[in-house]
Amino acid sequence: MAIAAPYLLFSYGTLQLEQVQLARFGRLLEGVPDALPGYTTSVVRITDPDVIAASGSDLHPVVVPSGDGGDAVSGTLFRITGSELAAADEYEVDDYARTEVVLRSGATAWAYLGAGRAGG
Repeated sequence: MAIAAPYLLFSYGTLQLEQVQLARFGRLLEGVPDALPGYTTSVVRITDPDVIAASGSDLHPVVVPSGDGGDAVSGTLFRITGSELAAADEYEVDDYARTEVVLRSGATAWAYLGAGRAGG
């Protein structure tokens, strides 16, 4: 039986890791490569012990607007359910804000961008 997948989620960081997917969603996600134009990658230090335990690191990538349309952040586009989107929201700490973005492929998806920097 197929799982309903009404949401698109673009991940450039730890949500791509198998151990994080299994811990958050109880399954491995299937996705396709895509990119987020006009952004570049930075790093944020995570302090939430559950997130650190799931990802294996306290340093996580975060994307920020670059101001250069030629820049792009590579990642994976996943189809997920509403309950999986809620689980992703619970996983992401306050340093991130879920924002709707348009990817290089033309797909509109949710992505977790740097909080306070999402409006690039």
